[in-house]
Amino acid sequence: MKQVVLCGVEKAEILHVFHMQNPVSCMHWMEVTEESSALGSFYQSEDESKLFLPKLASLPKNYSTTSKLFSEEKSDEIMNLLGEVRLNILVLGGDVGHVELYAYGMYKIATLAGVSGSCRTLSLASDLKSLAVITEVKSAEDHAEICFVQLDTGLLSECLAELTRMARKFTHISTLLQYLHLSLTCMCEAWEEILMQMDLRLTKFVQEKNTSTQVQDEFLELLLWGQSSPELQALLMNQLTVKGLKKLGQTIESSYSSIQKLVISHLQSGSEALLYHLSEVKGMSLWKKKFEPLGLDSAAIDGAITAVGSFSLKTSELLQVIDKSMKNFKAFFRWLYVAMLRMCDEHVPPELNKMTQKDIAFVADFLSEHFSENEQLFDRKGKYFNIERVGQYLKDEDEDLVSPPSSTGNQWLKFLQDSTHLKESPLLFPSFPQKSLHFVKRMMENVIELCLQKPAEVIGKSVKQAVFLPLYSAPQRSENTPRLFELPSLWNDKKAKMLYVVFCMPHVSPHKLYLLRRGSDPSRHIPNGVASLDLSHHLDSSDGETAEPRPRDVYRCLDARFYSDEMLTVVLQGAEEESGRSVLAQLPLSSTLNCESEFDWTPNMRLDQQSASIPCQGLVLGNQWRELEGMKAQFVAVNGIREVACVLSENLRHLRVFEMDVEDEDDEGTEQQNDAAEQDTPDATMASQGDESAEAGRDEAGKTEEHLESEETSEL
Repeated sequence: MKQVVLCGVEKAEILHVFHMQNPVSCMHWMEVTEESSALGSFYQSEDESKLFLPKLASLPKNYSTTSKLFSEEKSDEIMNLLGEVRLNILVLGGDVGHVELYAYGMYKIATLAGVSGSCRTLSLASDLKSLAVITEVKSAEDHAEICFVQLDTGLLSECLAELTRMARKFTHISTLLQYLHLSLTCMCEAWEEILMQMDLRLTKFVQEKNTSTQVQDEFLELLLWGQSSPELQALLMNQLTVKGLKKLGQTIESSYSSIQKLVISHLQSGSEALLYHLSEVKGMSLWKKKFEPLGLDSAAIDGAITAVGSFSLKTSELLQVIDKSMKNFKAFFRWLYVAMLRMCDEHVPPELNKMTQKDIAFVADFLSEHFSENEQLFDRKGKYFNIERVGQYLKDEDEDLVSPPSSTGNQWLKFLQDSTHLKESPLLFPSFPQKSLHFVKRMMENVIELCLQKPAEVIGKSVKQAVFLPLYSAPQRSENTPRLFELPSLWNDKKAKMLYVVFCMPHVSPHKLYLLRRGSDPSRHIPNGVASLDLSHHLDSSDGETAEPRPRDVYRCLDARFYSDEMLTVVLQGAEEESGRSVLAQLPLSSTLNCESEFDWTPNMRLDQQSASIPCQGLVLGNQWRELEGMKAQFVAVNGIREVACVLSENLRHLRVFEMDVEDEDDEGTEQQNDAAEQDTPDATMASQGDESAEAGRDEAGKTEEHLESEETSEL
């Protein structure tokens, strides 16, 4: 079982965790940019649930195992995953061609099987019309081939408004299920706190008493005859004390109250919110023209609503049991407090001295319920003290309740049993009187999970393979090279609605860089679909007048990533392995795609087998490059929005961060800019761990109009 963890980077905390059956080899997170009138009206009406549902209470902070998992702030962070209503999707690819799509990173909206080979990288088009996947396919001769696969996801695009509404609802439902689970965990902790407090007081007494009587019998003798054994009196007067009894009573009453509040403010309010969202999903499922293609099944949703109703009934039943147990508890501690005051010959307040027959019955019930030593009743009870009536609801077992509530005299149940029409009515929620709260919760989760899974299956089956292009024979991969950094690299041009793939074929043309273009709509024809770039070029200056051209250099591409829709960032290395210099450069895509000839792809042949006919353009760098001195560069990662690039060394121990588009802050004109360009500026560096001395260098700022500025961080 593999885990996917969503983290809040700014606060360094885990927001959500979900499991996957298959290992994840690549992932991609995208936001939908498509606009429509249907989406506009949907955006305005989305937050109606806030008008009808109160804000969920945060979990108590005194329960360490749960407060860290679901604080109020974290609840808000999880809701922030929904963003500004606009749909965003996390796409996960696996080693066996298994692909899953998660709306808002939480709810699975599609499961795709049958993708050939193992996924290397993938990209979902922002208009949701297709999913591009780079796969590694094993041939019959056990040779690996790198292939481009384009899957038609037209259903997601056609039903975008409906998909967004359904995904948001199901994400709310998934979050509420997590909230209920953690609330129930808090209740179990509060219950175990009561057991621990009482056991600490009773353990020494049981170990030191000389009689064979049980703890329950000792207290019953005190209740009936007003006299206690020397062992019990020593326990009460020396170990427990009057002051300690008051403190113990307050502690246990607080734990009881915590359980009661968790049921009311968390379980009941959470199940009501769950019922609300499921009812809205039920309404959506009845609009068959809109939502039936997405796999919404009204019958399955009815089953989920019924399961949530049963859970709500069980929480109400538990509240009644807690209320009765608290009455018994208060009566017992009040009686014991008076008995200890009399043992000390202290004054008993008149309001405590009165004890009715009902109070005596409460005390007797408390003793019989909590001090039973039948170890077969409940395996999670305390050693000498248990809370069977409350605790039996919290056990995570399939067995029936040991002490189910009595339904004798319940006129409503009698009326239902006598009514042939209402007995099997789908409008009434079954109560499962013999089952625990944990059992009903697990049953509810399973039913809702089935309800959530069906759309993912239906949408997954609608996705078909539209394009399959074998690119080249995969070279032997170094064991030390992380697959995450390997080419090819994918890019989605949202404005032009294009998918780009950049890759190298070193076994065919080691000094060329290749670019594949496809429309996000698989049926759309794209001119100049395949082009290449010749890396045999000398790095000249921008004006070509002041600097003499260098000897002709031949470069090979180490790594390439898309900086923006118009720019490609590459790491180049000279042909000489030892003395060849490394260069970070920006390549405009317009020059690469400006080909007059069109490539005609021959069917049933890999691209590397027909590479000679691929149109080729010469490399023109101009001023947009920088030599990477003192570093054996290998990989690059970029972010065009933040305008930064990170270059990683071959041994994966050194990292340099470059600001790519730094504007000159001097407003006094181009003359000062030129003067500054002629001066040397220090390249600030920091030595990585294991280096005996700091690396230092001075680079010429005049080499680039981009003013690439860098600093090297410490060892990764």
